[in-house]
Formats: sequence, structure tokens, C-alpha cells
Amino acid sequence: MSESVTRVRASSWGSLFDCAHRWEGTHLLGLQMPSSPRALLGTAIHASTAAFDAARMAGAPITPDDAAGVLVDTLHTPPYDVDWTDDLTPPKAEATGLKLHTLYCQDWSPRFEFAAVELETKPFRIDCGRGQVVELVGTMDRSRIRRGAGGIGIADLKTGATAVAKGLAKTKGHAAQVGTYELLFEHTTGETITAPAEIVGMKTKGTPEIAVAEIRNARDVMVGTDQFPGLIEIGAEMLRTGLFPPNPQSMMCHQRYCARWSTCPYHE
Repeated sequence: MSESVTRVRASSWGSLFDCAHRWEGTHLLGLQMPSSPRALLGTAIHASTAAFDAARMAGAPITPDDAAGVLVDTLHTPPYDVDWTDDLTPPKAEATGLKLHTLYCQDWSPRFEFAAVELETKPFRIDCGRGQVVELVGTMDRSRIRRGAGGIGIADLKTGATAVAKGLAKTKGHAAQVGTYELLFEHTTGETITAPAEIVGMKTKGTPEIAVAEIRNARDVMVGTDQFPGLIEIGAEMLRTGLFPPNPQSMMCHQRYCARWSTCPYHE
């Protein structure tokens, strides 16, 4: 039996379990729509902080101001279409982004010893059965590999209006993506993840704030244990059968975020 290979960006894997119907539209059917201003702000912050961290890791550090130019350039020349109908205007986005960028570079980046910044990964194949293969490809977007007393672990930067609450980064909903990154890192490098993952939350609404929180056993969420199947097994069944369940209660179930909204019969 010949193989049918579907290539999917690894960073999208977690969102398959938020609303599979929306995920199918975006990542398999190629339906696209303009991004939100806050998503662009997140892209800009991640680009500028990655430039700062990569330079520091390479032993050729640059100043926060130097790296901030990447943020400003990204906001002014977006890599994708942006719908600026949000309450976040370009000047507000730049001001918020620069505050978070500077806070991260000065106070947070020095706390980490990086082994990699946004690592380019080897393709990771998932056999779905009956000749159906999914190949996860791409870069560990917005993630760093850190070394510490507990060994090697993932540090994943997350931005958003509610990325920080009560002094802790929001971790809910991130285990699948972080678990995917742990698998990809081990597959790419041959090294073993031994430390818990960390989410570095960066709040983009109200007073800019950064905080961290741990996610433990994210890899088990993906591969499963003797007590429960992993999300890879569940996702492989969806991909094999072509059945992608909708989730009308998803936070992303809105015409602003879903390219299938106008034809989807499942939302109210």
C-alpha cells in the first residue's frame, strides 16, 4: 500500500484538540484569514526576544535596544495580513511590545542558560494506519531549550491578554504543544528531556507583566501511559478517518478567528 503523507507544522498540533474542525480548515484545507493585532504583537515580541536570546547564546550579545528593532520592523511590515479592527492600534501595540521586550531582556533572559533558541526540527512521522502518515515539520516556534539543575527542559513563550494571572503564567491548554516540542527535541537531538517544561507568560493587555509556571509530564499527554491513550493516538485516528469534531465552546469559535465560520453549522 502506498503512503499518503500529510505535512503539518508541529506548532499547530496542540490546536487540533481545541477545535479539530477549525484545525482541518486551516492546516489541511488551506483556508486563511487575516490575523488579529494581538497575534501580530505576539509574533513581534517573540521575534525580538529570540534575536536577543540567540545572540546571547552565541556569545555575541546585543543590547535590548538593538533587538527591539526586530519588534518594530515586524509590527510595521507584518509577515501576514492583519485586521486592525481591534482596540489595539499600531502605536499601542508598539508601546506595549517594547515594554515587554525590555522587561524580558533585562530581567528574565539572564535567568536562563539556553541550549537552543527556536530549534529547527527533523520531520517527525506519525503512522495513522492504512497508509496514512502525518509528518510534523518546522521550527519549535517561540520556544527555548534551557539547561538547569534538573537537566534539559522546554521554555515556551506565550503572549496574550490573559497570559498572566495572579503572578503565574497561564498553562491551561498548552500541554499538547509543549509535549510535542519535547518529542521533537528528543527526536532531533537524541538528548532526553528531564526537566519540567516552563511557560513564560507575557501579558499584553493592561500593565505589561511576565511570569512563569511549570507543566509536568507534557510528553505523557502526547504518547499516553498504561492508564490512558496519548493525544498522538487520538489525533492519528482523526486523521485516518477524516473525522474532525467541532468545538462550539472553544474560545476561538468566532468569526474573527475561524476561516470556516461562515459555513460552519455547529456554532450558535
